[in-house]
Amino acid sequence: MKKPLAQLALATMIALTSAPAMADADLKKGKKVFKKCRACHTIGEDAKTKIGPILNNVFGATAGTNAEFAGKYSKAMMKKGEEGLVWNEETLNEFLKKPKKFIKKTKMAFAGIKKDGQRENLIAFLKQYSPDAKPAEADEKPAETEEKPAE
Repeated sequence: MKKPLAQLALATMIALTSAPAMADADLKKGKKVFKKCRACHTIGEDAKTKIGPILNNVFGATAGTNAEFAGKYSKAMMKKGEEGLVWNEETLNEFLKKPKKFIKKTKMAFAGIKKDGQRENLIAFLKQYSPDAKPAEADEKPAETEEKPAE
């Protein structure tokens, strides 16, 4: 009985330490980090498609499915979307760390952002343009069901 409990504790610790700490994110710093993205991406009310897709409403979106960018995604990105990859804090964190490691053969020609704090700030900045975004942990919680009283 002790072994499963230890495994659960270890898994919880890994999950908590590997996810970015969004509560500590700085939007101003995130905007500054976004300058690295501007060569290919835009965001905001007047955003237009460039080399890469517009990043409005990226949170909760399935990878490779932005209609305004259809036909321009790599086969690898579209395949990940078909496999169920949805952008949230964790998936964006891993992708932004090393895009070509996270999605092999992606067309995104960006080496990545090595510093955890910079990724954290960038993700928080991007998230403000996804007003319907849910916290990443909500994706993993099972739906609650109400028990009906016995008649």
